[in-house]
Amino acid sequence: MKIAILSDIHGNLFALNSVLEDIKKNNVDEIFCLGDLAMAGPEPNKTIDFVKGQNWTIVQGNTDKMIADYSEAVYNAVKEGAPIMANALENDVKLVSVENKEYLKQLPEKLALEREGVKILLVHGSPRRNNENIFPDLTKAQINEIVADVEENIIFCGHTHIPCGYQTDKGITIVNDGSVGRPFTENPEACYVLADFNNGTYTIEHKFVSYDKEKAAEILANRPFEGAEKLAKMLIKPILRHM
Repeated sequence: MKIAILSDIHGNLFALNSVLEDIKKNNVDEIFCLGDLAMAGPEPNKTIDFVKGQNWTIVQGNTDKMIADYSEAVYNAVKEGAPIMANALENDVKLVSVENKEYLKQLPEKLALEREGVKILLVHGSPRRNNENIFPDLTKAQINEIVADVEENIIFCGHTHIPCGYQTDKGITIVNDGSVGRPFTENPEACYVLADFNNGTYTIEHKFVSYDKEKAAEILANRPFEGAEKLAKMLIKPILRHM
């Protein structure tokens, strides 16, 4: 059973459409999505409209929650560490429809599933928090602490926009999917995971897909918030995680 796992689309339909074309070539049976559908991307509301029409299994990302539960306190918390992202969020909230905010609000924070005898946990950040980072350079002790209460065989996560993987002392596999719409690595191509489950076993592969980054960046640069041009340039050449 082949499953594609997507994360962190961030309103980038150009990247998403290219990824979906690649998924079709791989004869995928099912698609999981780990959230962060819209924030700070070229086409936030249009992306949510599209995702709503798909038969995907989806969990809520931290920025999905920000858009759904937006308030002055949420804005100020983001602005403290990432002022440009706060500007983007403020504008996203104006663009995203009430119906789509309700859609984001009702998404589950995590999901436990089973496919082909393998127990799977879907989260956005980590099993503990939707904004906890699972970076490639965590120590064994840090990883073991993160999965201390997990009973599943494999965890799929996103949030950092940096693909990586771990095998814990408990035998749990952790796979960070990277990002479809806003990679934070030297490779700016859209990234997703292709997993193949078969009678209790599985294989995992990170896939990198080219897309029209220049067109996506052009649309993002023309969005009416301060810093949009800087975010647009980062689609072509990622340099920072937050701005």
